[in-house]
Amino acid sequence: MSVKSVVVVLMIACLPGVAWSEIARAKKVSGDAYVERAGKRVEARPGVTLEQRDVLVTGNGRLSVTFIDNSRFLIGPNTRVSLEKFEFDATTHKGAFETRVERCSLAVVLGQIAKQTPDAMKLRTPTPILSIRGTRFIVEVAP
Repeated sequence: MSVKSVVVVLMIACLPGVAWSEIARAKKVSGDAYVERAGKRVEARPGVTLEQRDVLVTGNGRLSVTFIDNSRFLIGPNTRVSLEKFEFDATTHKGAFETRVERCSLAVVLGQIAKQTPDAMKLRTPTPILSIRGTRFIVEVAP
């Protein structure tokens, strides 16, 4: 790769509004946990990057995830959580964060998106949609 090509790549990477696919990383994993992405199963292990529309699944395991806005999920056993929508502007801290849970035991600490725009965090459950206010909460959804 020429120096000119490297400079162009770096300039594009620094442009505001360029969307990267990584929205979070798995931090801690214990037991049976994996990520469903585009019809494939990826083993959840520390450092695995997560993308919009990934589905986080645990059997007997637990999974700790940190998002790029510093939101954190602690996912308990027998959980299925879809990362439906995640948009984040690191400069303004504005964005949107929507998840869908089919069954779960989930503890959440909200990050910069929800602190900047309180209505930006939504959690869809089998019946209602929860609009979140506050910074920490626990959700349990039985199948």
